[in-house]
Amino acid sequence: MRGERMEEWLVVDGYNVIGAWPELRQLKRFNLAAARDRLTDILSEYAAYTAQRVVVVFDAQHVPGRGEHESSEYLSVIFTDAEETADECIERLVGKLRDPYRRRLFVATSDYVEQRITFGRGALRISARELLQAVQRAETSVSRKVEDMKLERTTLGQGLSEEVKRRLEQLRRRQQS
Repeated sequence: MRGERMEEWLVVDGYNVIGAWPELRQLKRFNLAAARDRLTDILSEYAAYTAQRVVVVFDAQHVPGRGEHESSEYLSVIFTDAEETADECIERLVGKLRDPYRRRLFVATSDYVEQRITFGRGALRISARELLQAVQRAETSVSRKVEDMKLERTTLGQGLSEEVKRRLEQLRRRQQS
C-alpha cells in the first residue's frame, strides 16, 4: 500500500447543501428539480477537477417512488427509497465505503447530528459552506488556467528538440540557396 495514492470520496447531503448555498436556495424556491440539477452539474465539474468520487444523496420524500441511482465517471446520484432518509443512506454508505487504508471519506452536510454520527463511523466532515468555498476555489483555479493557456503564445517550433530544430534550419538554408 505504501506509495499508492489514497482514493478520496465525498458524500453530499443534497438537500442540505441546496438549502445552504444562496444560488441553489433561491433556485429551489421556484424549481426544486432545477436546483438539484444545478447542484449535480456543479459537483460533477468539481469531481472531475479534484479527481474525487462524489456521491450526492437526495431524500425520496421530495421525489416519490424513486429509490434510484444514477452514475457517471466521477459522480453518483442516489435518490433514497421512500422509507429511507438521506441521513440513513449516508450513514449506510459511510459504513460501506470506509476503508482507512485505501480511501479517505468526507461527508458534506451542515446537519450537526449527521456530522457527529458520520465522524463517529470514520468519515471526515465538511460543512455545506466549506464545500461551497472549495468549489469556488476550484472554479477560480480552472479560470486562471484557461486564461494562462490563452496568454501562452504557441510557436511552430515549440516542443521540438534542438536536434530537430537544427535539421529544419539546415533544410531552410538549402532551399534559400
